[in-house]
Parts: sequence; structure tokens; C-alpha cells
Amino acid sequence: MSAGKTGLKAEDRKAIGITLGNSNSSIAYLKEDNVEVIANEDGDRQIPTVLSYVDGDEYYGQQAKAFLVRQPKQTVAYFRDFLGKEFKDIDPTHNHASVHPEDANGAVSFTLKEKAEEDAAPSTLSVSEITSRYLRRLVTAASDYRGEKVTSAVITVPTNFSEKQKSALVEAAAAADLEVLQMISEPVSAILAYNAKPEVANVDKIVVVADLGGTRSDVAVVAQRGGLYTILATEHDYEFAGYALDKVLIDHFAKEFIKKHSIDPREDARSLAKLKLEAEQTKKALSLGNNASFSIESLAQGIDFQSTINRLRYETVGRTVLGGFTRLVESVIKKAGLDPLDVDEVILSGGTSHTPRIAHNLRAIFPESTSILAPSTSANAINPSELAVRGAALQASLIEGREAEEIEQATHPAVTTVPHLTNAIGVVSLGTDGEEIFTPIIAPETSVPARRTVRFDAPQQGGDVLIKIAEGNTHIKVIKPEPKVKSTNATVEDAKDSDDDSEDEDSEEEEEEKREKVWKVGSTLAEAAVRGTKSGAKVEVTIIIGADLSVKVECREVGGKGGVRGTI
Repeated sequence: MSAGKTGLKAEDRKAIGITLGNSNSSIAYLKEDNVEVIANEDGDRQIPTVLSYVDGDEYYGQQAKAFLVRQPKQTVAYFRDFLGKEFKDIDPTHNHASVHPEDANGAVSFTLKEKAEEDAAPSTLSVSEITSRYLRRLVTAASDYRGEKVTSAVITVPTNFSEKQKSALVEAAAAADLEVLQMISEPVSAILAYNAKPEVANVDKIVVVADLGGTRSDVAVVAQRGGLYTILATEHDYEFAGYALDKVLIDHFAKEFIKKHSIDPREDARSLAKLKLEAEQTKKALSLGNNASFSIESLAQGIDFQSTINRLRYETVGRTVLGGFTRLVESVIKKAGLDPLDVDEVILSGGTSHTPRIAHNLRAIFPESTSILAPSTSANAINPSELAVRGAALQASLIEGREAEEIEQATHPAVTTVPHLTNAIGVVSLGTDGEEIFTPIIAPETSVPARRTVRFDAPQQGGDVLIKIAEGNTHIKVIKPEPKVKSTNATVEDAKDSDDDSEDEDSEEEEEEKREKVWKVGSTLAEAAVRGTKSGAKVEVTIIIGADLSVKVECREVGGKGGVRGTI
């Protein structure tokens, strides 16, 4: 989606990438072939999506977040998801400790006091105006950092952002004097960031992107085929997110405080706000080290509180939430009609992805061949908090020099949303035991049109080669362990012991089951014969899928004359 005609010439654009999160935002740009994530004037690269008005001054980012304790009624937070929505459709749960959203003729607005004068009337600001003001601060920070005025941006959005929400974001950006060149989905932006690494080969693969944020988690299964991306399934969860892990720590330390002082700090709004801020910092510390301190001055009724926690204890009290992230990933894979064995790569994105246990839990459900790209499981992992904005910055650098009409046409849904194959298309051959073996040439979920070529060894002695073209798909083959043979000479005591241990044996057998992905041959599309091949020759098979899903097959001996062509 483009902002439309802004009067800007292509050569005058200065573009950046923006991730506008519900909890935190980021800005980045391409500098000398490297993406640089921009720090604002406070030195923050992860900038809290918060605005605050105190004594007539506007604050944003980390400074504004600090006012959630001292001036909650003058601080607006967690507003991104309200953009483009009616008041009756929003969930204001996270706004109880900040300015609460209000119904303004069906739209979402916030009432606060902008001016310092005591007799000044409160202002009612729409969510669009709040978003514009926040974007303006991001653009100013980027312009100051680059030393030139930023004019345009590629902005990442969740996969469930509606067209109405996207339009509202474009309008809010325009009010901030910012041209939106394109909006790209956050999972695709994360994949772009990894694919831009020099050592990463541009190969076809199935990728799961788990974007675990502060107030929501979004997981997507993406098929990467020939440089095109197709989103196969998505899941959006508002229960298992960073705030849920914060709450685990809040409850843990609140109970400790109650034991010592018989006072529940969660019952006081200010004390609860202090708990939230310190819990978030403790969570971050436990992502980096094995121990963390928890210290709040005057937590409740003037009583200071200090404590410590180690990572093992944290993971124990938070096991239900941590397990929820795993179940979320498993559910989206199932929704896509796939198995964990079909997944080539798992990318963890978003601030909550720094939690080591989440990546370790995911490692347990995928085969060793699946790459888990997270700080705790891969030395080459990119900072999860910066993934989406890095992809957006790369995309911005690619299109900022194009004319508005060209950008509009290139990013139109008719171009980016294309038909794709459900099943693979490949060649069927016979194994040594006479069983049919399917070799995929074009993988499932490949966007069309597409063209793929593969070469096979002809029989060593040469001669005629019969080529069978068929559809195929994968299924999971489960190999169960051989049942253990019980001894006939077992005593009564042995039998009792066997009964006691039966559950353990069953669990062991379940763990020993082997699961592997195998190709299942489907319907035959065509058969072709290449006659009279030479000894030791190779046969080349090319399959071309048209935009109308028509199939053309070309078979020939490499280096030979002629060949076979046909349209299915």
C-alpha cells in the first residue's frame, strides 16, 4: 500500500524502515550496504510506544514510560492496535494503568491535559492524532540521526491488520508529514532481514516466524519459493505474550512481599505500576544471565523491597506461559496442514523472543535439521527486537528511488498475491526394491508462474528412459519400536514390579518412536520417453507452470539432439 501522490520526486526521498509496535517501536535505514538501527536522543533503539504530557511538555519513549508511575492519567500507551477500529471492537485491558480510551461517536479517543495552566481545559485526542504525534517524534529522531530530513518510510504491520487499519495508519503518517511507501507484514519483514545476510542462500523453504511481542503474539507459516513469499497460515494470541511473563514475576514478588509485610502491593495502582516496570527489567536480565535482582524503593506504604530470583525458579513459576508459546507454534503448523518435519526454519522475532526457554522448548518439537534462529540457540541469530525493522529498512532502500506510480503498481495486491501450487510436481522412478520413489521438481506452495529444471542419471548402459511426471505430497511415517518380549519365567514380584513400571515403559516406547517425512505419489500427470540415450548420459527434465496453472514438460538428453515436449 502506498500513501499515494505526495508531490515528492524519487530523487528527493529519504526513506527509513519503521516498526510501529503496540509496546515498542524501532527505526532503521540502510547505510553503506548495512542496516543501522537508529537510537533516539535517549540512546534507545527499542523505543516504547508511549506519549506523555506533563507540565505542558510532550515526552515519548522511555521518558514517557517512566511517567506511567507518576502521571498515569497524562500518559497514553498501547494505542497502536486501536488505530482504524471502532470503540466497541477494542480491548482496553492494557490501558488500565494509563489514559483510558473513550468512545467519541464510535471512534477511539483519549482525554488528557496538554497545557501546563491549571485552568486549561483537557484535550480530547483521537487515536489517529496520538499516532501522528508519535510518528512525528520517530521521524524527528531519525532525521537528527541521519543529518537530513526523513520524508518516507516502509512500515511493518501485523498480518491481521485490516485494510481499514492500514488506511488509518497511512492517514496518520501523512498528518506527520511522512510518506508511506509500502506496508509489509511483520513475518515477511523478519525473513527479509535474514535473507539479506551474505552467507544465506536464496533457497526454497518453509519458515515459521514467531513474533512474540509485549501484548500479543503473532505466528505465521511462510512458504519461500523462488524469492516470493506466501503466507500459509497465521495465529494471533493475546494471552501468551511478554506481559504474561511480567505478570508471573509480579505475582511471585508480590506474594513474597505479602509474606513479609502482610500487604498486597497489587491492590494499589501506583505500587502495581512500579511492580510492572521492575518485573519487565528483571525479565530482560534473566534473558541474559542466570540471576537477577528485584529492587523497588517505597513499594507500598513507604516500605522498600529487595529480592533476587534465578532463571530456573523463573522458568518454573512461568512454565504454563512458556509452554503456551510452544502450543501456539504447534497450532499454526497444524493449521497450515503441515508437520514440524516440514519446517525448514523457525525465526523468533519480537522482544519476548529473548527468553531462552522459549527457544529451547521449540528445539524439542522440531527435528535437528530445522534451524531455530534465536539468540540462545544460534550464534548467527539477529537481535529479535530488530528483525522486523531491519527488513523494512532493506525494502525502503530498494523502492525509495522509484516513482510513486511505479511503487503503487509494484505493491498492488494483484501483483503480490498470486496463485500457488497445493501439491508438488516431480518425477517418479523405481527403487531397487521396485517401490516408486518421488523426486520433487517444483515444491508445494510455489507461486506461479514458475520454471524448474532437474537432471537425472540415465541407465549406465544407455538406452530408452521412461519419465513419469506426477503430483506428490508429504506425509509423516511413524516407525514404532519393537514391543519388548516379557520373560515367561518371571516371578510374582517381577510381575508386580512390571505393573508399577508399565507407565514408565510406555513413555519410553513413545519417546523411541521415530517420525520421518516421506513423499507420497499422487495422480500421474504425464509420461514421456527419451529414446536412445548414450552410456553414462544425463536426462534433463524441465517443468513450466503458467499463471493459469497450465503445465508444460520438456525432456531431453543433455548434449543430445531433439527431445520431448508437451502441454498438460
